[in-house]
Amino acid sequence: MFQTSSYTKNKILDWIKSLVVALILALFIRTFIVQAYKIPSGSMIPTLLVGDYLLVNKLAYGLKNPFTEDFLYFWRLPERKEIVVFTYPLDKKLDFIKRVIALPGDTVEIINKKVYVNGKPLEEPYIQLSSNEIYPKTLSPRDNFGPIVVPSGYIFVLGDNRDQSYDSRFWGFVPIKFLKGKALIIYFSWDSQNFRIRLDRIGKLIN
Repeated sequence: MFQTSSYTKNKILDWIKSLVVALILALFIRTFIVQAYKIPSGSMIPTLLVGDYLLVNKLAYGLKNPFTEDFLYFWRLPERKEIVVFTYPLDKKLDFIKRVIALPGDTVEIINKKVYVNGKPLEEPYIQLSSNEIYPKTLSPRDNFGPIVVPSGYIFVLGDNRDQSYDSRFWGFVPIKFLKGKALIIYFSWDSQNFRIRLDRIGKLIN
């Protein structure tokens, strides 16, 4: 009886140790390396759909302090047109995902829905426009905005579903220290309206 009891106890201890190690490893990976996100809104349609599940590279721009918004080590700025996840500047409890349009020192302007960076039109084959109506700048910043210079330490972001996105046109620039990572790949996609898995989207790289 003693041998059986001792053997069982050792097996339980080994199982607990393995579980603890697995949990610590998962927490480390989630904190510093990669994290999963779900798309809850249509602001990035057609690139990202409601119900897409993404993996985000948290080491793309640097190593973050897990207790603050600051970078312990900063590798590089995001490139224009990269899709990034960041802390929403007006509510730090929320994460947003948008496309980087302009970097520190860039001049950004929107004229009748067309985006210009440093005076040159930005090629945007990824956008979706849902309205033919063009708002004047005095009514809304949606279709006519700027020109404005992106300050040091910030980026300017827009949603691909341009007429249906709440982004830098409305609430301002994103502090670089608020960056959480670069969107990498869709690992799962659920169409709740038709109650089906979007198999054609699984494994799709995000660009």
